[in-house]
Amino acid sequence: MKIIRFITFFFIVFFANYYAQQMKETTQVPSWAKEAIWYQIFPERFNNGDKSNDPQPEDMKGAWPYFVPEGWQIHPWTSDWYKLQPWEVKTNKDFYWNSGVRRYGGDIQGIIDKLDYLKNLGIIAIYLNPIFISPSHHKYDASTYHHVDYNFGPNHQLDKEIIAKENPGDPATWLWTSADKLFLKLVAECHKRGMKIILDGVFNHTGTTFWAFQDIVKNQQKSKYKDWYTITSWNDSATGSKFAYKGWNGVKDLPEIRKEEEYGLVAGPREYIHSILKRWMDPDNDGNLSKGIDGWRLDVAEIIPHNFWKLFRKWVKEINPEAYIVGEIWWDDWKNYKMMNAAPWLKGDEFDAVMNYRFARALKYFVINKKEKVGPQGLVDSLNTLYKQYPKENIYAMMNLLDSHDVERVASMIVNPDIWYDHDGSPSQNKNFDIRKPTDEERLKQKLIVGLQFTLPGAPQIYYGDEAGMWGGDDPDCRKPMVWKDMNYETETTHPFGKPRPADAVKFDDKLFNWYQKMASIRNENKTLSLGDIQFFNLDEAKSLLAYRRTLGKESVLIIVNNSPVANALNLKQDIAGGEKPVLVNLVNNSIFKKSNDSYKIIIEPYQIMILK
Repeated sequence: MKIIRFITFFFIVFFANYYAQQMKETTQVPSWAKEAIWYQIFPERFNNGDKSNDPQPEDMKGAWPYFVPEGWQIHPWTSDWYKLQPWEVKTNKDFYWNSGVRRYGGDIQGIIDKLDYLKNLGIIAIYLNPIFISPSHHKYDASTYHHVDYNFGPNHQLDKEIIAKENPGDPATWLWTSADKLFLKLVAECHKRGMKIILDGVFNHTGTTFWAFQDIVKNQQKSKYKDWYTITSWNDSATGSKFAYKGWNGVKDLPEIRKEEEYGLVAGPREYIHSILKRWMDPDNDGNLSKGIDGWRLDVAEIIPHNFWKLFRKWVKEINPEAYIVGEIWWDDWKNYKMMNAAPWLKGDEFDAVMNYRFARALKYFVINKKEKVGPQGLVDSLNTLYKQYPKENIYAMMNLLDSHDVERVASMIVNPDIWYDHDGSPSQNKNFDIRKPTDEERLKQKLIVGLQFTLPGAPQIYYGDEAGMWGGDDPDCRKPMVWKDMNYETETTHPFGKPRPADAVKFDDKLFNWYQKMASIRNENKTLSLGDIQFFNLDEAKSLLAYRRTLGKESVLIIVNNSPVANALNLKQDIAGGEKPVLVNLVNNSIFKKSNDSYKIIIEPYQIMILK
């Protein structure tokens, strides 16, 4: 009897530990994500490393506006952004119409060629906007999820021949194209440099050129994929009905994958996505995770039911427990400027983090806004609200962005301080939007907001080119070709609607790059800024002086912020400075502050941040 009880006890303990470990592997936030510095790349506009694969008119079939203008050509990388090329002038359309048919030729080889640049900048992880086959420049209208776009790889024609041999609905028949293999080389090169890489998963909708949707168009009710989408009517000559379907947000260019209650998405696309995860996370299906990607950014994630994301997380973590899952959880009510509380997705069974647009908005109100502005206490209140709503582990792994491919660049936010975030952020939406280059004082504000971004809890994200000095309004103006140091760019003198504007020289901003690099270096060398607790001190509301201390074990880092156009003097009390330590070193410029009695005498310049250790 004792033996039976012992065996029973043993199995209870064994399985309890086993399931506890399984639960930990499923719910834990990847440790590396808390120390990441992210760099977001919009592939078509980052770097053209292989001009032989540049898009051709046939590659654009199926993308808006469904024809290629006469005389169309690849756009000159270094041209004045708003200036129309001769073929564009002939369309008799404005800049914003023509921008939709522009292609610049950025590709995977171009990213590989610049990995050392990113490593030198201090980047730990890369997030790529969609790379799968698609006729558009943005790739959010996929034709497939299991192949990298032809124009991102080295052999367009060969890849088409390879794909023709497959049955896209049967993963057993899938082959590897030259573009796929080049992407896997990019993954290997990232890992060789100690960098992570994640892909954009656009699983709510596809493009009209998507292989399953095309089969439906061709075969109608007889298609084996007819249940993948919500079809509202079929072609029927007898009744005169026309083929119609549900598009995401009403956009017919983006057929929405059909939802169901139990698992979120219907079975066909659900299993296809499962196969996609295995293909890109473990390409050889051998458990060697170094060959695969390190996670997923999930587009319009709030549209897809929670049940699917719970299943998605299980699949991802089964392949790689340290994979990172970040959702785009954004607007609850765009018209009334209400952002979502992402807490329902951060319970340990769905996402590790979200793109932290609420963080960006809080910093914008503090540093950038002039009319609708908050002081130090307003910023602290906004951040503390986030810290209360989201678990601590998720807060540290948040993708703390300032801008992205979907909003105006941070530099242009500063030039246009009093517009709402992601509202009226370009001349196409707002006739008064100022398209000019930032002034020196406005660059100081950019440095300050980046300093905050890199020293507050959460993983900072740089949108490609911000560190090089790029500016631009909301989509498409935030998607200019990357500014590189070794290229000569045409001065911007053109306004999209013919209005007067200053002539703005376009060139790589070394001083700004050095600032981003310095912030990345400080964060990478001080784990306290990634993992430490935070305590705020409102030094002077009227003078907009704020301090906060990050503490990890016995180590602390103190950050002092002067969000003011004038220099300010302050006596920093010893208790705020961090106890008995007699000397503070400013990590930004290595200046030393010595204690006088029980305080430190400090003068902090306009829009300056001090990081004291």
